[in-house]
Amino acid sequence: MSQQQEAALSRRELYRRSNAEMLAEWAIDPHVDPATIPLEKMNPGHPILFEANTVLPWFERLRREDPVHYCAESQFGPYWSVTRYNDIMHVDSHHEIFSSDSRRGGIQLGGRAEPEPDPMFHLPMFIMEDPPKHDDQRKVVAPMFAPRQIAELEGLIRQRAGDILDGLPRNETFNWVREVSVELTGRMLATLFGVPQEDRHKLIYWSDATQNIGNPEYFETPEEGFKELWKCWEYFDAVWKERVRRNEPGSDLISMLVHGEATRNMPPNEYLGNVLLLIVGGNDTTRNSISGGVLALNQNPHEYAKLSADPALVGSMVPEIIRWQSPVAHMARTAITDTELAGKHIKAGDKVVMWYVSGNRDETEIERANEFIIDRENPRKHLSFGFGIHRCLGNRLGEMQLRVLWEEILKRFPKVEVVGDPVYLRSNFIRGILELPVRIPG
Repeated sequence: MSQQQEAALSRRELYRRSNAEMLAEWAIDPHVDPATIPLEKMNPGHPILFEANTVLPWFERLRREDPVHYCAESQFGPYWSVTRYNDIMHVDSHHEIFSSDSRRGGIQLGGRAEPEPDPMFHLPMFIMEDPPKHDDQRKVVAPMFAPRQIAELEGLIRQRAGDILDGLPRNETFNWVREVSVELTGRMLATLFGVPQEDRHKLIYWSDATQNIGNPEYFETPEEGFKELWKCWEYFDAVWKERVRRNEPGSDLISMLVHGEATRNMPPNEYLGNVLLLIVGGNDTTRNSISGGVLALNQNPHEYAKLSADPALVGSMVPEIIRWQSPVAHMARTAITDTELAGKHIKAGDKVVMWYVSGNRDETEIERANEFIIDRENPRKHLSFGFGIHRCLGNRLGEMQLRVLWEEILKRFPKVEVVGDPVYLRSNFIRGILELPVRIPG
């Protein structure tokens, strides 16, 4: 048996292992004081820390004591944590040193180099490619997010936001995430893909599945999670075939992929990977910023009062919400050559994790970074969209959805009150909010 075959078998066994088993193997107390942990033992990527919303003090310590930190042992293998703003910018802006290629390990903590990966579990996508393939595939869908195209969507977004808000109960507790955040982004996803609105909940389900592959509350094993994701391929395979039969190319994302020179001949796992990338990119980041904004304003009532007194502050508040929430907690890279970062020697093949959630709290670069301030002088100075060739393609669309929604909220409600504790996603990749109990006074 070849080394590649042995590696594939080992990988399959990993995916068949119980999620509960893996969780128990690396169990920690999420409420432990990070100051009591030896620096070399710190593993800030543990998903339990994100679910408990206790990870920020871990990054605060690393920024102060060891801003480029090496974790030798974790459930993800060894990795470097990059925690300061400028160091993250350096990694993100040098794709010729730090690769996103899925065969080298991809963009998430835990990805491993696999020259011949199993297509059942390996879902390549253009964000996990290096140039030139990355650039060629990204260009296929980029027209959807051009300024003119986005501007044409504003009226539709405003109408939908109004419909959703007008249907909310008064003087009753409900989950803002499900009734507003998910609903608005789900409707937009269906529009972008050109699929029926009644299918939007399928898109949300598959988006959620990608973030819960390793969560025993959702899937007993990762393999079960991947089987659910392949149902997404079955759905979009039918959509692909329907778009091929059309006489004229459409303007939706699937039509663009069907007719794009760099995407028309993708194998099934690559098609599924790119569809999931577009679903997650269009859902998770905006949805969690919508939820995070309501939470942040309630946690900072003086800022909510400031907004109520001057609704024009929505424009500067939107990027501040995105910085504060940091909906994508990290992006990972693999060093393809020996290099140095902040005095640390990183070897070719090392996993390097850019913690956007930490860089967005770096007070050496962002004044009063640990405060939520809706009228900052330079609110767009944040890392949430990334930098360089992988900068978020739909960032302006996400910002517009947030702006329009808050403009419509302020027309209708004196306040959206958070009346219970939020429930957070168990993920070190998407910094997500699953439940946010709110009440609208009537």
